[in-house]
Formats: sequence, C-alpha cells, structure tokens
Amino acid sequence: MSSVAADVVRLLTVKGETLAVAESLTGGLVAAEITSVPGASKVFRGAVTAYATELKHQVLDVDATLLAAKGAVNPQVAAQMAAGVRRILGADWGIATTGVAGPDPQDGQPVGTVFVAVDGPFGADSGAEGGGKVASLRLNGSRAEIRMESVRSVLALLLEGIAGEQTGNERAQDTEQNGGT
Repeated sequence: MSSVAADVVRLLTVKGETLAVAESLTGGLVAAEITSVPGASKVFRGAVTAYATELKHQVLDVDATLLAAKGAVNPQVAAQMAAGVRRILGADWGIATTGVAGPDPQDGQPVGTVFVAVDGPFGADSGAEGGGKVASLRLNGSRAEIRMESVRSVLALLLEGIAGEQTGNERAQDTEQNGGT
C-alpha cells in the first residue's frame, strides 16, 4: 500500500467525498492500490477498466468522434474518461489513466506516452478548466514500470487536487478566525 493512496483515502474520508476510477493501460492497478488501504470502502465508489477503445465511448461516454480522430491515447480522452466515470458512478472525484505501456506503439504514440486525469470539485483558484486536470507523461522503463508510474502519477495528481481544495478552505477559515475579510 502506498502512502499516497493512504493520504487520498484519509483526505477523502475527512471531507466526506467519494472517488471513482477509469483505467485503460493500468488495467485495474489504480483501483487495487486504493482498495489496499484500510477504510477505502468509505470513499471508493468503484472502477471501470475500459481497455478496449470502443468501451471508452460505450461505457464512459468519451466522444466517439474524438476517439476516431485522435485514438485512445490523448489528453482529451483522459479528461473525458475521468469526467465520465465520476458522473456514471456518482462520485465527487473521478480519475483516469490512458496510454501506451508497450511493447508496441499505439495510435501513433510511442511507448511511455501516458495521460492521467482528475475531475472533481476544484475551487475557482485551482487553475483547472471545466472541473478537470490532465498531466502528460513521457515514461521510460519496462511495461510494468510504466504502468506502476502511471498509478503513482494519477494518485499524486488526485492528492494535489484534494489537498489544494482543502488548503483553500483552511485559509478561508483562518482568515475568518483572525478577523480578516
């Protein structure tokens, strides 16, 4: 169990918020990492492993035209996967992974090209557009290493979103307590 996954579960529990996961190249590894944390059942709604491209549209409601034009390994696809799983599974936060772990390139993208996304209740100061954030990764290593780094990266992006939102709330409370406006 990773400390990042434990931190995610802890923060979501404190906030009373929930999480849903959409995975492609990670094939369930993100969900397994989260559910390895004791108490995850309080926050984890579920996961969709949409490995086949058509399932990204059929199950997660990713735009079919986008998939046809750009393929599944695309930042917009990752963002739509995260938003779709969040909506479909009724969670406060949705995260997604899509990319190429190897051994061969896919959709014109080289091995190690990965996009991870978070969709959630970001505050106005978060810099996220449309409720989501996407990180583009260029990873090296074996297939297993690329998949595990994708898990670490999406959880870190989620933690940043959750903690950033909490930090903003704490600042607002602190200002009020100190008589600020």
